Amino acid sequence: MRVLGVDPGLTRCGLGVVDGGIGRSVSCVAVDVVRTPADAELSARLLHVSECVEEWLDSYRPQAVAVERVFSQHNVRTVMGTAQVGGVVALSAARRGLPVVFHTPSEVKAAVTGSGRADKAQVTGMVTKLLKLAAKPSPADAADALALAICHLWREPMRARVAEAEARAAELARKHKARLAAATRAGHTGTGTTGGGR
Repeated sequence: MRVLGVDPGLTRCGLGVVDGGIGRSVSCVAVDVVRTPADAELSARLLHVSECVEEWLDSYRPQAVAVERVFSQHNVRTVMGTAQVGGVVALSAARRGLPVVFHTPSEVKAAVTGSGRADKAQVTGMVTKLLKLAAKPSPADAADALALAICHLWREPMRARVAEAEARAAELARKHKARLAAATRAGHTGTGTTGGGR
């Protein structure tokens, strides 16, 4: 499976494509950071990110897109820009019918390093090791994008199995409830029929 990981940001947006193989084997296909000038109009910055993401989707043809979920930070302006970029990415993927999954930073850290409290240096180090890269991805946005793709490759199969099991359980519960309702109705009908003969 091929996944495009996106670490959204207006000034720097990390993009990383990773292929998943047998077991937990992963390999890096491409990685880069899209930059936009802070003094440019917001619409122009979003358009530039969108065009770059569209180009990557067309060039590398991932089967899924993994985006970092935005959490509240002290800088509201930064959060807003990050959320807007995430929306642009999700829209581009949706146009192609690609599934988009948002992963929290702690989920990504836990998947890659084993600890949800790992720092950026630890994430970068593990990404470099897991993908057998000759050099550490730089800046951190590039490493984070690759980490997101790896996280998705390793977490999605389990998430899909859990979702499937939950769907089966819900269907069994629905059928059981329907059988109980039918039995209750039959019992009431039987009582009404035999009650008058006593």
